[in-house]
Amino acid sequence: MLGDAFGDLLREAAANGTATQIVERDDGFVSRDDAAHYLHGPQRWPAHETALLDRARGRILDIGCGAGRHMAALRDRGADVRGIDPSPGAVAVCRARDLTADVGDIDAPPPGPFDTLLLMGGGLALLGSPAAAARRLSAMAAVAAPGAVLLGTNADPYLTTDPIHTAYHRHNRALGRPGGQLRVRVLHGDTVTDWFDYWLASVAELEATLAGSPWRLETAEGSPAYTAVLVLR
Repeated sequence: MLGDAFGDLLREAAANGTATQIVERDDGFVSRDDAAHYLHGPQRWPAHETALLDRARGRILDIGCGAGRHMAALRDRGADVRGIDPSPGAVAVCRARDLTADVGDIDAPPPGPFDTLLLMGGGLALLGSPAAAARRLSAMAAVAAPGAVLLGTNADPYLTTDPIHTAYHRHNRALGRPGGQLRVRVLHGDTVTDWFDYWLASVAELEATLAGSPWRLETAEGSPAYTAVLVLR
């Protein structure tokens, strides 16, 4: 049944401290992990993600906030932060944690201006595709303050020799898509989200996407998971 599977997953994880996340790729590949990580505090984050959050300043918007782990860390530092997520269940979990969150998505961020925009927890992949990225980067720039920063993380998908993934990369390229442009959906119980694009882009692909956009790449660090700091031109 089509529905808010991701929100249901987060509700279960928040209630029980654990829940199995199932993500299906359009070639039939299925991954499973514990959704508890969406609730972990900074002491359990990868070091590169903790360091990146130190760059956040001013009025902050967390795009694709999930269960609010980054917002909670910033709130505990006294920051002015709010989040948006297309999942009503995710927003409900955030609000239960006394975080400011609303239903919304990357294509239509709320009015700014914001000094910092977050695409953490792999959120740069929400750029979706080269065509969608151009539109979404412009939408985020429209609500950004002069000199704003966009802080995000992603992973280079090409640093693998796994034949399941390399075959998928070839399949994507044959369709005219970047190799790491995943078409996925989340399953939970008898509920499933709609299919969506999640773009695992190399740093070189990210730089190419930013050319001509309102943003420039200031730094990119780490491999295969990496952090990126984008600055409004």
